[in-house]
Amino acid sequence: MKKDLHPKYKLITVRLADGTEFQTRSTMKADTYISEVDSTNHPFYTGRRQYVDTAGRVEKFHRRYGKKGS
Repeated sequence: MKKDLHPKYKLITVRLADGTEFQTRSTMKADTYISEVDSTNHPFYTGRRQYVDTAGRVEKFHRRYGKKGS
């Protein structure tokens, strides 16, 4: 087999959005991984939804592609 073919597998620290930290092994070059989204703040797990202004999008669509008024 070729030498130095596989990446280095080392210990890193993972920091979640709520401040929780744990250690795992990874091939990442950085020593720390900071997550912005996890199960404590993702809408799928929390049940909270983010609503988008769809009325504004519909109005923009009608202005751009709608029938021309007489």
